[in-house]
Amino acid sequence: MAVTTRGVLPLATATIGPDVWRDATVRGIKVAQKVVDKSEKGAILGKQLDPLPTLRDNCAQQSNTTVHKYVREVRMVVVRLREYLLETNEEIKSLIRGKEALEKALEHRRKDILLNQQSTAIRLTRPPREKVPDGADELLQAELKHLLKLKKTLEAQLRETQKHLQELDGVRKLLTAVIQERSHVMDLITHAVSSVTSNGRLSSRREGRTSRQEESRPETPNNPVLGEPDPLGPYTPDAAKAIEEAREANLKSAALRKAIKESIDKTTMLQQAAHRSVNDGLTQKLAETITMTQHLQVSSGENRAAMHRAQRWYDTTDKARTITMGPVSSSDLTTRERLERPLVRVYQRHPGNQLPEAHDIISGQVDLLKSLKATSRNLGLLHLARMRLRDDIRDKKVGADVDAHIVRLRRRRGNHRWVMEGAEAQIPGQLVATRPHVECP
Repeated sequence: MAVTTRGVLPLATATIGPDVWRDATVRGIKVAQKVVDKSEKGAILGKQLDPLPTLRDNCAQQSNTTVHKYVREVRMVVVRLREYLLETNEEIKSLIRGKEALEKALEHRRKDILLNQQSTAIRLTRPPREKVPDGADELLQAELKHLLKLKKTLEAQLRETQKHLQELDGVRKLLTAVIQERSHVMDLITHAVSSVTSNGRLSSRREGRTSRQEESRPETPNNPVLGEPDPLGPYTPDAAKAIEEAREANLKSAALRKAIKESIDKTTMLQQAAHRSVNDGLTQKLAETITMTQHLQVSSGENRAAMHRAQRWYDTTDKARTITMGPVSSSDLTTRERLERPLVRVYQRHPGNQLPEAHDIISGQVDLLKSLKATSRNLGLLHLARMRLRDDIRDKKVGADVDAHIVRLRRRRGNHRWVMEGAEAQIPGQLVATRPHVECP
């Protein structure tokens, strides 16, 4: 609208009214004109700047837009928190499986230690002659030290695993609390999100569990997707802290699971090597014992043959001595056996003719008696040697039986498919007592 300005009223050349009166009227007119001009300018400016009648609707729409934007950002934060919560849950499951495998390996090492102690206790039941420390005893002692060291290693790994499980549980509780706190403003919005996130990566809803590279993505509290942490914004410092702790805990859990697998494989390999070494040592000792037993049996046979020869010689010598001594009664002597037979009496008629027959007979009897005594002593020594050989053979067979029983026991229980309670209650002496009696020649 055009603004019209009024001109100054024409005045007559000759005025009758006073100037004061006229000037006051002119000033009033000018003031009214200025007010009109100002009013027109105010109307024009108001049309440009004043709110429209839809102000209430516009304000409500702006508020709704702000709320929607905030809620969507909060939903993005909640989605990321839930992803880490799912990853943390999966890590807990995987670590629990690793912990169970670790407990199983630790139980196997305890069974191996019990089996080693039983083997040592059974070897103590050998005869005193066979209790001389040997290479098998040294192998058993070395295996026990090695198993105790492996057991300590697995126990330390198990304590670390249990501690980290508690840390993961704390991280899970923190993530759950933050998710619940952030989800308070999501009652009026769907919790579903697009299959593609804003940074172009497929979400876990579409591709399943994320790969290990995806789990180890370099994501910090200053993440370009979530923005800077703001105490009054959707991405709070608590959410950033929960995400960072979850990321670090998951990475540590993955490394710990790898270390658990390597530790179990290493301890199993070392235990099997030690187990085979002890079995080979016991088998070698068993073979040596059997070889010594065979040599003893050959020596025992030679000893028996020597005893038979000595006994025959003793009988022959005794028979010769009996024949040399002659009959018990002199009336049983024949004429040719008498020392005063006619031929000898005729020979002794000349002085100095003496025969050494009587002296030789007495000397022969004495020599035969000495031979009998020597043979008797030899028979006694042979008998003593035979008894010692028999005892040694018996002890060797018992020792070989004990070592064979230990080898069978270790091979039977090498797969760890047995219960420790029943094995602990078994008395090693009863194991040896069930063996059959060994008969020696």
